[in-house]
Amino acid sequence: MSRPFLVGTSPAVLREWAKSHGLPAFRGTQIADWVYKKGIVEPERMNNLPLPVRELIGNEFLAPGTAVTETAGSGDGTEKLLLALQDGETIEMVLIPAEERLTFCLSTQVGCPVQCRFCASGRDGLIRNLAAGEILEEFLLGCSRAGRRPDNLVFMGIGEGLLNFRELAAALEMLTSPEGFGMSPRRITVSTSGYVPGMLKFAELEREFTLAISLHAPDDETRSRLIPDKLRYPVAEIMAAADLYLRKAGRMVTLEYTLLEGFNDTPPHARALGALAVRHRCKVNLIPYNSTGGEFRRPSRQAIREFEETVTAAGAHVTVRVERGAKSVAACGQLRTRAKHPDS
Repeated sequence: MSRPFLVGTSPAVLREWAKSHGLPAFRGTQIADWVYKKGIVEPERMNNLPLPVRELIGNEFLAPGTAVTETAGSGDGTEKLLLALQDGETIEMVLIPAEERLTFCLSTQVGCPVQCRFCASGRDGLIRNLAAGEILEEFLLGCSRAGRRPDNLVFMGIGEGLLNFRELAAALEMLTSPEGFGMSPRRITVSTSGYVPGMLKFAELEREFTLAISLHAPDDETRSRLIPDKLRYPVAEIMAAADLYLRKAGRMVTLEYTLLEGFNDTPPHARALGALAVRHRCKVNLIPYNSTGGEFRRPSRQAIREFEETVTAAGAHVTVRVERGAKSVAACGQLRTRAKHPDS
């Protein structure tokens, strides 16, 4: 990318940029205020800046580089956005209202290299990583769409964020920095498929982010039927990394578990998951499967309830994800897949 993204450029760098162009440093502060306090990245809207300065910003920064090209909504207020990037690739983000809270679900890569067998996000594999600026533009587009900032952020969209660690970490820093968007780390969740090297690096940040592991099976044999070999780590190594995260960040890890009929929803699976969660002081979030076509099916309501009761009986804290946006191409990656493969 020949030009940097305006969002993600720190106020200090913007002040230096202003001085390098013969402008007073306060012009850089004004630009930063537009981006980080008002959520505005379009130079033409920065009406306290002289026209030549606005033109200079537009020439030297991507401001913005991302645009909403399609939306899909549902009756509960959930809205999925298909975003076109500056190179023509697409990603998704989701706005999820619940009572008085608003959550954004953001993507970290174009496509996904993990390619879990039940997930549409990895259908075409990994195309490329997102830059920190592209991740932050997702955030700002969501703010613009919702008319306000979110209460919570979850990095559970397209991609394995911990395989894009440098750009994700840079975006997280700007999201939480007092000079940036100033969000509390406790309101941000980063999801991983269990990529152990990334989990170890994430722990070393020693920040109070929530780490969610898409475990989907409590044992290696079942997990091998759901996640391809190339990026699948043994459950024991994943849980050891979760233990380290608890020690370093001081935050309980969440085990995300997509329930698939006949694959991972049996009573032995439930008992093993409960024991694993208790032993490693993890919470469990059960996710009834949203069909993307193919061999997998959602368990019955009774099977889901019985699975939850069995995990709870083991002593684990369990939640079942409330369905949001079931009629808006709900599963991750489906809107992008539909746009990319309209005849499939």
